[in-house]
Amino acid sequence: MRNKTVGDQELALLQHIAAHDAASVGEVAVSFGEPRGLARSTVLTMMERLRAKSYLKRKQGDGGVYRYSATARQDDVVRNAVGSFVEKTLQGSVSPFVAWMSERKDISADELAELEALVANLQSKRKER
Repeated sequence: MRNKTVGDQELALLQHIAAHDAASVGEVAVSFGEPRGLARSTVLTMMERLRAKSYLKRKQGDGGVYRYSATARQDDVVRNAVGSFVEKTLQGSVSPFVAWMSERKDISADELAELEALVANLQSKRKER
């Protein structure tokens, strides 16, 4: 059931774990938690919440230590987080998000090309209907 939302800190943790393949709670507590001032127990709680939401899986490795790994691709997780933000915070309207994007000064040529391609795709789908 991956429709459950993730918070900012959970998303950062999930991205961290995905970047490190499989990791134990201890490893994540040191590499992710310590720089953020998070206790090991907090990291464990977050990891278990992500596992309950089906974003992480765990497997018992050598020495009985559980190793956690991501179950979803990161772009899927981010897409779901953005979708949840638009639906819940913006009441389904993308206009405020587009207005914010239009005010950004640091958008790269690649990002602009990607946005143009997305708009063209949306227009194409609309014509098909």
